[in-house]
Formats: sequence, structure tokens, C-alpha cells
Amino acid sequence: MDESAGVDSEVLAAVRAADGAAFAGLAERHRRELRVHCYRMVGSFDDAEDLVQEALLRAWRYRGSFQGRSAFRAWLYRIATNVCLDFLERHPRQPTPGESGRPAEVGWLQPFPDGLLEPVAAREAEPEAVVVATETIELACVVAIQHLPPRQRAVLILRDMLGWPAAETAALLGMSVAAVKSALQRARPVLREHLPERRAGRVAATPLAGRERELLRRFVRAHERADTAALAELLSEDVRLSMPPLPYCFTGRAKVVAFVQNALGSGSPLHRGQWRGVPAAANRQPAMAGYIRLPGEAAYQPQVLNVLRIEDGEITEIVAFEPRVFGAFGLPATLP
Repeated sequence: MDESAGVDSEVLAAVRAADGAAFAGLAERHRRELRVHCYRMVGSFDDAEDLVQEALLRAWRYRGSFQGRSAFRAWLYRIATNVCLDFLERHPRQPTPGESGRPAEVGWLQPFPDGLLEPVAAREAEPEAVVVATETIELACVVAIQHLPPRQRAVLILRDMLGWPAAETAALLGMSVAAVKSALQRARPVLREHLPERRAGRVAATPLAGRERELLRRFVRAHERADTAALAELLSEDVRLSMPPLPYCFTGRAKVVAFVQNALGSGSPLHRGQWRGVPAAANRQPAMAGYIRLPGEAAYQPQVLNVLRIEDGEITEIVAFEPRVFGAFGLPATLP
């Protein structure tokens, strides 16, 4: 008997014995990958946390429906997917169209801490490794997924990102194989349309490469010094800056630098502040947590989490998130 069959038999035993602790322990093994799945579905880390918790509670509540005819992991994915689809039906939301051909804005977007990806990605011999084995966890991909209708979204994630066969995807979603194939054919062009064009120098979605670390170090240094000239040297000509949930977006080096100059200039309450930057990582991308100490304050307060996309040695995108996301990254509430 293979390991998965052994787990499934343990689940059946826990179900028949109504052993809540044993069942929870077995289901908990899949929390991390289910969190990633829910995150891709809804684009929000906070919502994904709530939805995976609801999915595990629902699994216990309806444990009698697990008869061992399918793998326990697949059964949990079915529940988690349906929880996400129910959520999206109750809370329909559409990306806000961008002006003058600019990309649409996903106001509910939140970053995913890399620290919560590592235990999943490290087990390369296990099925969960495919969850984060490609670039499909990057912010640009998560944003593109949000343009799909919920059921197409689920089909694309299961088929193209998790590698599920069409028959298993159909069984999970209660669809025919033909309907799954049709949904996937419609979803793929939409995804490609909303993904940024990749460049030859793109670094794969892996822990930070040396040149990414160096560029991040220079970004932190420029930020701490409020040195817009040094910042400009790091940006591509067509760099894009967005700030979800705020509806602001700036495209092009000149516009991004002008915004930063205005944000830190003499007319800004941040002008006389002192900055500290803490390197971080989100969605397999380099990031920096920015803290500021204003005159008269004793500690540096959280201000922004900047997530960077780097291609060909340049920053091509900055997504700036509000400091309320710091907690998910284990970042300190203040710096001395």
C-alpha cells in the first residue's frame, strides 16, 4: 500500500470513530497547499486564510461523504474549490478597467508570503510540489486569473497549474469532460491577454538569485535615502507602479519617479521622515518592507510593502501594499 492509500485508510478510520483530533491532524497536512489554491482563486491572502479554514471545517462537518473511493487530497480540493466558488458567488467582483489601455486594477489583491510557500515547495517528490513549481504564484499571474469567471478560473488552476487530468477535474467540479475542455479553451486566451510580456532576462520563480538580491539591496538603499535619482537607475523605461486597493497606477519611469518625488517632497507629511527598509519575499518575488520614523517619534512605523518584478536586470513593476499585510509576513510591528 502506498503512502496516500495509508492516509486514506487513516481518514476512514477517523471518520468511523468520529475522532476529531485524528481527522484534523490528517487534514491539517494539506492546509498549506489548500491555502495557495484558495489564494489563486480569490487573489486575497486574508480571504484565502478564511476560506481554507472554512474548507477544513466543512470537511469535518461532511466527513461522512468521504468513502475512500477518491484520494483524501482530491476530496479536500473539491471542498476547498466549492468553498471558493460559493464565496465568489456571494461576493462578485471584477477588475477595474484601466485608462488608455492600461492594465486593469485588482483592488482586492494581496501578496502571499514566501515563507508559507517553502514547506510546500520543498517536498519535490510529493504531489504538492507542483503547487508552486512554476511562475503561477507570481502577482502578475494571480492578477490575470482574476479576469476569469469563477468556474473557468477553477478549471484553469486545476488543469494547467496543478496538472490534474481532465476527468478528475470534471469529477471535482461536477462537469463533463467536454465542458472542462471547453472552459479551458476559453480561459487560456484570457489569461495570456492579461499576463505581461515576458522578457529574455526573466529570472524563474525560485528563491532570489544573486542579481535579484543585489538589485533589491540597491532598491532598499535608494528608498532609505529617499534618493529618486538612484531609484530611477533601477527602473525599466516602461516600469509600472500600482497600489491596491487604491486606484492609482503610474506607467513609465518618468511618471513613477515624479510620483515618488511628490510623495516624499516638501509638501508631503513624509518629507522629514527617516526610512528603514527590510528585505522580504512575496509570490516568489523580491520585496521590501518600508518603515518610517517621523519627527518626534521614537520608533519606525510600518508604511508600505513593495513587491518587485525584475526582468533583464531592471525593475519592471512595483506593487505597493498597505502595511496591514505585514502581520502575514511575520514582520515586526515597529523598528527601534
